[in-house]
Amino acid sequence: MREVLLLCWRDTGHPQGGGSERYLEQVGAQLAARGVKVTLRTARYPGAARRERVDGIDISRGGGRFTVYPRALAAILLGRLGVGPLKDVRPDAVIDTQNGIPFFARLVSGVPSVVLVHHGHREQWPVAGELVGRIGWWIESTLSPRLHRNDQYLTVSLPSAEELASLGVDPSRIAVVRNGAEPVPADIPTGAAGVRTAEPRVVVLSRLVPHKQIEDALTAIARLRSRIPAVHLDVIGGGWWAGKLKDQAAALGIADAVTFHGHVGEQRKHQLLARAWVHVLPSRKEGWGLAVIEAAQHGVPTVGYRSSRGLTDSIIDGVTGVLADDADQLAGIVGELLDDAAARTIMGEKARARAREFSWEHTAAGVHQVLAAAAAGRRISGLISPGEEMPAVDAEVAAGA
Repeated sequence: MREVLLLCWRDTGHPQGGGSERYLEQVGAQLAARGVKVTLRTARYPGAARRERVDGIDISRGGGRFTVYPRALAAILLGRLGVGPLKDVRPDAVIDTQNGIPFFARLVSGVPSVVLVHHGHREQWPVAGELVGRIGWWIESTLSPRLHRNDQYLTVSLPSAEELASLGVDPSRIAVVRNGAEPVPADIPTGAAGVRTAEPRVVVLSRLVPHKQIEDALTAIARLRSRIPAVHLDVIGGGWWAGKLKDQAAALGIADAVTFHGHVGEQRKHQLLARAWVHVLPSRKEGWGLAVIEAAQHGVPTVGYRSSRGLTDSIIDGVTGVLADDADQLAGIVGELLDDAAARTIMGEKARARAREFSWEHTAAGVHQVLAAAAAGRRISGLISPGEEMPAVDAEVAAGA
């Protein structure tokens, strides 16, 4: 594997960038560090350069929310003719990220495609409106599986693999490579008794968009406040739904018990996680839930929904966190953990131990296996073991010598 092209509708610098973008860029950075030439084609947004190099990845931007797709396909096609922003890109394979809609790169790239799917979007499409939602779901559930029927699929959890199979994707072409996690910054103390706040502290780490259902965390705090007056909620993350959530907190009478931190840097994020007692991820749908592992690095257990599917993989129910079936149960479980320091500590330490199993190096090694197989015309399936290290690429080979 000498060169790879990554396609994604957003990058991590985008105002709406999130975990799926982080997965792709972390993998790209690890591949680049091993000598693979990596190019990312994505959308442009205000303040973003058309071209830049970040962590060894050459980023090319063009198009917006919808036009990013046709403009990427045009750039790939023109690049094969030796013109345009991708004129020097000659990938061995393409990772086509399907965030509801894929790029359909296989139609123009001339090389194997690996379709990266974090999770299905059936529950999220209604937010786009009735017509767009119906078209989007048809593309995701019917057109894409049909056009990619011979391509390799890559996903991040076993439940997401099962979901793809339910849409007609052959399980023998679905590989699972779980998310990694970055180490806690060296100068940030990981969560421990001496770091936790004296008052009960609940934290949410998420983009602020409707399907993340942060309202359920606000409702839980409102319910618990009468019994636990000092309880406080830290909401880490930003998004276009933030104003609605602030209005909801005010309507519930808990505005003084909730701090909306917005987008924060890595250090501040870990500081807030380290002092928390319980992490809540009430998302309607998750492919994996990277925030679960980040909280676990600080010995903080997560409470989330069983129906989100991906959390049934990232959380070991009753061991590293707890899965709830509805909003009432979620609030009750959070209250029980806040009340029981011993149970909370044991669960948090088990979560911390599990978090040590995940790294972006392991994730990139797994993705490299998938890419190499696809480039060679093979298909692989199942959970890809993180034990096999990714081979380094000879510098002269990587340069095309």
